[in-house]
Amino acid sequence: MIDDAGQISGEYLLLAGVMILILMMSAVFIYSEQELNIAMSAARNGINDGIASSSSAIYTKQAYNDYSKTKSDLLIPNSVEIVNVSYTEMGIDRNFDKKKIQFKVYATSSKDLSKTQLDSIGDRINYNLRKSIALSFNSTSSTNKLYNPVFSPHYVFTTANVKWV
Repeated sequence: MIDDAGQISGEYLLLAGVMILILMMSAVFIYSEQELNIAMSAARNGINDGIASSSSAIYTKQAYNDYSKTKSDLLIPNSVEIVNVSYTEMGIDRNFDKKKIQFKVYATSSKDLSKTQLDSIGDRINYNLRKSIALSFNSTSSTNKLYNPVFSPHYVFTTANVKWV
């Protein structure tokens, strides 16, 4: 007779080994997705900050002085609403050897503003979006004062102009 007393433990070891292999392979994918989720959450928070400052007409002294000379309509509170936020993978950025992600914000305004005024609000939204991502990944020291581009361990983030709908 053949002794099969060790059969269950052998199957258990095989099953445990396969599970460990699956977990290790999926950990890379999960980490990558987590990094993009953090970036998207930070982008939404930054957009809200940008909208809040534009909607309530709260600006830095430099921006206030610039706007008071050329864009006085922006000094009056207005309502800006975000329609959608999306990102597109743009391939590998050869300068930084990281995947490039470009955020695009779609917004609408209840006030009839000129294109230059909408561009100013859009610039503020994009600036706050990039700043929030830089703060989330603690990469403020590796970018410029406009936070363009922003870096994470595996990605480089940029923004497209805000699309007004």
